[in-house]
Amino acid sequence: MQRSAELDLPGVTPSRQQRSRETTAALLKAGAEILRTRSLAELSIEVLCRQVGATVGAFYSRFKSKDAYFNALIELAARDGGSRLSRMKEDRRLTEADLAELSRLLVRGTIGWIRNHEGVLRAALQHDDTRPDRWSTFKALARTNVADATPILLAAMGRGNKAAKTRAIAFGFQVVLGTLVNAILNDPGPLSIHDREMEARLSHCLLLLLQAEMTAGQTGRLRSHPA
Repeated sequence: MQRSAELDLPGVTPSRQQRSRETTAALLKAGAEILRTRSLAELSIEVLCRQVGATVGAFYSRFKSKDAYFNALIELAARDGGSRLSRMKEDRRLTEADLAELSRLLVRGTIGWIRNHEGVLRAALQHDDTRPDRWSTFKALARTNVADATPILLAAMGRGNKAAKTRAIAFGFQVVLGTLVNAILNDPGPLSIHDREMEARLSHCLLLLLQAEMTAGQTGRLRSHPA
């Protein structure tokens, strides 16, 4: 259940009463779950309210509209992503891990967050053509993720060729995130977002891309300074 401060969201009418806050949190949680299997258009306010034992009037006393309700779900997902990035900066495992372990931990964290908010993310992607600002929230979060992970990965990749390695890191995350976005939006197979093999293969993919850049840099230096 969300704490009071976490329910201070744009478009959500604040409430001082504990029971009212619990109803707001229950509506948000239930909606996120419904969106795992239904589109935003299929999300019925009547069904949502019935599921949590609230009236439709209670819903609209908290959320100005269905649009405002969905914006609140997006904000909650984004805040959770921001909290994950904050925890990442303080995770000592990342400063002590080698490149292979770093790749695994970073991909695992990203997949875990996407799994937690799968329905909301899919709905935001499906409405990107009409409301691009919704997906822009997550684009900004992805850029922050790459920016925070880059110095950690650079330290594990060794000295030299910083610009090329930084570019390789950015592309590596583009491959990872592009694959995951396609998985939640289209689920083309053979692996879904819920398969553990997805984490293993994407971690290995990121590692290979970074190792390839390290090898290319070493080969380039050898060509520049022949024995």
